[in-house]
Amino acid sequence: MASLSFPAISVPTSVRRGLAPTQTARSGPTARSAGPGTGRRRLGSVFSSGANLARPSPILSRIGEESFDKREPMVPPFNVLITGSTKAERVESAVQNLRNEFGEQHVWGTVCDVRKGEDVKELVNFARDRLKYIDIWINNAGSNAYSYKPLVETSDQDLMEVVTTNTLGLMICCREAINMMLNQPRGGHIFNIDGAGSDGRPTPRFAAYGATKRSVVHLTKSLQAELQMNEVKNVMVHNLSPGMVTTDLLMSGATTKQAKFFINILAEPPEVVAEYLVRCIRSVPSSRSMKPTYIRFLTGLKAYSQIFSRLAFGARRNRYLVED
Repeated sequence: MASLSFPAISVPTSVRRGLAPTQTARSGPTARSAGPGTGRRRLGSVFSSGANLARPSPILSRIGEESFDKREPMVPPFNVLITGSTKAERVESAVQNLRNEFGEQHVWGTVCDVRKGEDVKELVNFARDRLKYIDIWINNAGSNAYSYKPLVETSDQDLMEVVTTNTLGLMICCREAINMMLNQPRGGHIFNIDGAGSDGRPTPRFAAYGATKRSVVHLTKSLQAELQMNEVKNVMVHNLSPGMVTTDLLMSGATTKQAKFFINILAEPPEVVAEYLVRCIRSVPSSRSMKPTYIRFLTGLKAYSQIFSRLAFGARRNRYLVED
């Protein structure tokens, strides 16, 4: 359980070819799955509370205005922080692999339990010490406790793992990322990764995971509203949807006929997903727009098209898994 409780965080920076492709449930940063669970990290809460929701916070408004007045243009290369980029026990090897490709002074990594505020604060300090600022923060940490079973059969330990990682952890990371970026002349962009269940559809055999991913979309919208309410013009929160990625965690749940069917039809390798997402993520700060975005790799149209091709022509049958 150590790898589940103490997720690895890799911090690629100034990578001119793009954000170092990330992953969660496999070794080495390469991509990330929107299916049940992927990496293991936790995220956190934001600034305004109930009494302040009706009016802007004077402190935040002042910070927002001051940050906007002295805002610097965000130009590449971008400094990027990615949570859940690899398993905790693989941090050193993942960092070394990236350094071999991008250079010693472009990649750093550390272990961080995103469920703990102090750990995430230390991550922020770690990033500042090495990079000075972060342009793009990707909340990629997530977990389904490698559990695929009905909720009534799920242990307390697994439920706590999923909820504290995917909900509490996300809130903590968002809080710390926003606080960090508010004081940066360049501002910053935060991307929250969704997953199965984020669209409101049922997720049998990983109900808890689906429920937490549904909350990701709501949290992102609430943060966007809070930033707008407080007239913050240099920080924005976005959603990122990788679709189904063939990570170890996704494939470990391929034990039913239905699961194999949809993985063969809809899933893509990490490098394919990463190539698309990196390009889209980089375009956000490059455009100098602070409007919220929802980047999707697997759109509804693409999914229906691939399902139709399978049913009509047998396309993608047994692509990754032999179907019964």
